[in-house]
Amino acid sequence: MSSLSEKLMSQPAKAEGGSRIKQNNINALDQKRIATIKTAVLAEGDRIRAKYPILKHQDLIGMAILLLSIAGAVLTGWAYLEGMLAWYVTIPVIAVFLSFTHELEHDLIHYMYFRKNKFMHNLMMTLVWFCRPSTINPWLRRHLHLHHHKHSGTETDLEERAITNGERFTPLRLLMMLDLELSVVLRIMKVPKHLRLKALMRGAIGNFPLATVFYAGWHAYVAYWAVEAAAWAVGYNVPWPALVTPELVATANTVAVLIFAPNLLRSFSINFISSNMHYFGDIEDGNFVQQCQVLNSKWFIIPHLFCFNFGSTHGIHHFVVRDPFYLRQMTAKKGHEVMRANGVRFNDLGTFKRANRWEAKEQRREEAGYQAA
Repeated sequence: MSSLSEKLMSQPAKAEGGSRIKQNNINALDQKRIATIKTAVLAEGDRIRAKYPILKHQDLIGMAILLLSIAGAVLTGWAYLEGMLAWYVTIPVIAVFLSFTHELEHDLIHYMYFRKNKFMHNLMMTLVWFCRPSTINPWLRRHLHLHHHKHSGTETDLEERAITNGERFTPLRLLMMLDLELSVVLRIMKVPKHLRLKALMRGAIGNFPLATVFYAGWHAYVAYWAVEAAAWAVGYNVPWPALVTPELVATANTVAVLIFAPNLLRSFSINFISSNMHYFGDIEDGNFVQQCQVLNSKWFIIPHLFCFNFGSTHGIHHFVVRDPFYLRQMTAKKGHEVMRANGVRFNDLGTFKRANRWEAKEQRREEAGYQAA
């Protein structure tokens, strides 16, 4: 894992985000389907851009969305501190604002904003990172993400593997989606012993400093209340050090509402949707038809609220990289129509039983036996 990560990190980032994939290994039918979908989505994007000239100001739109998202999160936090909002309202509202910054980071990784202005581009990258301190360094993520576009669903797709794509669906997988630090540690345990330290160091570099501080604080907070709950259950008063004052605990509770909980809610939602809308393991390398499904069932309304309808529109992005997240929402109707007609799956809930494989084990065995014969 670490040697693979080192290789990926050494590859230069490309602005096209892997839009040009070698199709030598893709079956002829899907090659035609891919071309048809791309043509239709590009045409729809061009039509919408022509209809709404304001969309040509892509840099300004991106910056405006970022500033409004930050303002919305800050004002929501202020309203909570002033006693105008309850914690159970504050947490989801902030998480919604943070979901916009995740989409902006993704677009920035593909150089969609301020491509020709390095200062403004890096300023936006910095701001979206600080808005979501539980995430890895976005400049490092860029290499992993562009590789993801080239080889989505394969063993080398470290970005999706890190958020549990391809794992059996268990309570542990749910916990790993919530706590990516835990996910990193558990995955490192699967790496050969002589490579574990190196893999751990690379994971630490990716998470430093924001995610390291975030998860250290979160784990300490959970540990404190776990001990308090256990002590309460047996009627015991914990002799905490003098440093642990009621004022410190009150501050920690406030941080939990304003920072810990919204970030964890947002990241769990995107990890849950993304890891299950992408297929893994038994797909053709570079085959966009097989890489993603469309998850737009009403059963996913709640997680979609905190990841900006990601499951419904991200599959479009695999076919056409150029469009920012808000434009994909506008092309979705036409995109879904042509994708459905050309073999892209919709709401394939069986993926939860198949560990995100394209086919069930029984079908794969039958196909393997047929090919052997």
